[in-house]
Amino acid sequence: MAAYRTKQRSEIADYLASIPGEHVTAGDICAHFRAQGRAVGTATVYRQLERMVSEGTVSKYIIDESAGACFAYIGSESHLAESCYHCKCERCGKLIHMECEELNHIAAHLKADHGFRLNPMRTVFYGVCADCAGKEDAEDGTAEV
Repeated sequence: MAAYRTKQRSEIADYLASIPGEHVTAGDICAHFRAQGRAVGTATVYRQLERMVSEGTVSKYIIDESAGACFAYIGSESHLAESCYHCKCERCGKLIHMECEELNHIAAHLKADHGFRLNPMRTVFYGVCADCAGKEDAEDGTAEV
């Protein structure tokens, strides 16, 4: 049975499809439509995003408990949801999206050898990004010359 598609749902889906693989929050989506002079309610955006997640056309990523979830359009390529990882800088808060074959090997190893499956909605590594590390090194006088 096909899902009922409202005009707003179609507009949200079209917007997400226009930025495949890019991570956005519900707030980002609302801001996009607001900038175009079209009001789309936050509750509507969340409701439609959750439906698209259930259908498998959008992936949901929970970075941490204090920040809102990020969403990315994946279309019918649901395998992408299993190979998306993130690095979050503990200094500036930058979120780095990455697809890395090496990390896929680690996920496969955890599953095969340890019976542990990574939750693809919570694949965040915490540390310090290159920009912040460079600033720290410069302040410490340990920057490479």
